[in-house]
Amino acid sequence: MKSYRTELHFNLPARRGLVNITPLVEEALIESTIQEGLILINPMHITSSVFINDDESGLHQDFEAWLEKLAPEKPYSQYHHNGVEDNADAHIKRTLMGREAVVAVSNGRLDFGTWEQIFYYEFDGRRDKRVLIKIIGE
Repeated sequence: MKSYRTELHFNLPARRGLVNITPLVEEALIESTIQEGLILINPMHITSSVFINDDESGLHQDFEAWLEKLAPEKPYSQYHHNGVEDNADAHIKRTLMGREAVVAVSNGRLDFGTWEQIFYYEFDGRRDKRVLIKIIGE
């Protein structure tokens, strides 16, 4: 069995942002030369998420509206964590959207269902962030 590791780097200009990283993950898979196995994609920060869903702008707006209802950014005073930073909502949003995605690799390709894409969702941007890609297989 082989393994391959690489990182993606992001510095989004806004506090929150959604990035389709599917093409970047596909590039890493090609570089790995692994044909059969699994690929793990996870942010290495506790205020961002990686998940799989449809690349449809209305759905993305729905995610943002839903997350703001469940964990509104402001007022900052509503959160105990915000005595140190103003990003408690980002930690909660990450928990709601999940930490990582795992995708099967078959015949050297991501083994996706219809419409599936991989997204990086940033909840506390404006600084350097990393996403780990780890691929194992043959």
